Amino acid sequence: MEVVTKLENSIARSHYEKVIAIGYGNTLRSDDGAGQKVAEIVDNWNLPQVRAIATHQLTPECAASIAESELAIFVDVYPVAEQPGMAEENAIRVIHIHPSTYRHCSTNEGFGHTTDPHSLLCLAEVVYGHAPPAWWILIPALNFEFGDRLSPLTTEGIDQALQKITEILGAAPP
Repeated sequence: MEVVTKLENSIARSHYEKVIAIGYGNTLRSDDGAGQKVAEIVDNWNLPQVRAIATHQLTPECAASIAESELAIFVDVYPVAEQPGMAEENAIRVIHIHPSTYRHCSTNEGFGHTTDPHSLLCLAEVVYGHAPPAWWILIPALNFEFGDRLSPLTTEGIDQALQKITEILGAAPP
């Protein structure tokens, strides 16, 4: 509840008119579904200028929605090894994707059925003439077995990712 209250206060100061948050991963493979879980939570915040999409994987069809946005936030997981004393190495990763990295791409990039945030941003720029600044939040994941239970590490990563999203939404554009 406290995160939502902080978020509502920061959104009032937000410089963004339109944000897209895309969480992706396989919800049938335990921790791999964390990106979708984050997107579902963000969607439940019911923020008027934020559109959240939970999807199994990134596809070229997402480029149109990205091109209509002023900011894109992608959320996925990355695999980690469970080892004692690895807390810092197993923290969320937050990567700012600057527009200069995809402003000079071409249609020869080779867009397949699945893609990554960089490729989608490039596609939005090439096809629609606009790609916003973006953030890629990666949550540590241990368990990729069939199931829907999240490990404690990934559950903590989800909380950290949500906190980072509230910070990003309250910040001025990069």
